Amino acid sequence: MRNALAILLAAGLGAASCTPQGQSEYAGVYGQGDRTLVVATGSPGELGLLEALAGEFSRQAGVKVLWRKAGTGESLQLLRDGKADVVMVHAPAAAEQAAVREGWATRRMLIGSNEFFLVGPAGDPAVASKAGAIVRAYRRIAESRSPFLTRADNSGTHIKELAIWKKAGVTPGGSWYLPTRDFMMASLLRADAEGCYFMTDSSTWFVGRSRVPNLKVFVRDDPLLVNVYHALCRPGSGAAVAFMDFLASPKAQQIFRDYGKDKFGEPLYRDALHSREND
Repeated sequence: MRNALAILLAAGLGAASCTPQGQSEYAGVYGQGDRTLVVATGSPGELGLLEALAGEFSRQAGVKVLWRKAGTGESLQLLRDGKADVVMVHAPAAAEQAAVREGWATRRMLIGSNEFFLVGPAGDPAVASKAGAIVRAYRRIAESRSPFLTRADNSGTHIKELAIWKKAGVTPGGSWYLPTRDFMMASLLRADAEGCYFMTDSSTWFVGRSRVPNLKVFVRDDPLLVNVYHALCRPGSGAAVAFMDFLASPKAQQIFRDYGKDKFGEPLYRDALHSREND
């Protein structure tokens, strides 16, 4: 358990207060209020889900929500260092549970989910489309040395990817294994431009698929690709506790359940009720 947490915290930052000294470090500012709440997350912020949740929360609670754009590993580090009040992350369960046990996080709560897709160039040089399962697809990519993009950033996606390589019995490396050290949408666009395989979350795919005409989905609906999100908060923060209560509320769960349906024809996330723990 400690090893999983150590990996996720490897990209750590120095300690600081959650009280903002300026808003340049924040990717978004939502709502109005005398109190502020700092939420750290990655794709849910990029795709607008956090903005939808924060707007409603601010109307109810009179709290301004500040978004710090960070992958799961960095988000947990920000929480531990007092730079975030709440995180929305998809870390391995052991890492999240260790954070609660060690006392710098509390109220771990399932809030929703999506899944991962393996996408790649339409020509499919690794014949991943015939693999039938994500572990076999990864083996085919490695055996064919087909270009594969890795986020290489200690994000939840990166940790999941490494776990799949381990199950496949592959230690990835060499000229075909290409780090982006970037967020999900930027990495997806690069995969399209460079003709690479990439593991994206389904939400980012639905939002970005019109911008990646050279890519196709080759593996989905594999139990290993379930991607659950939990929220954790900083102990002693009243605004954080209020936001956690809101995330569990029927209104917030409806936002999860419906978000993106009107624009993309299907919701981008599942709510907590229709999500299942996979680790």
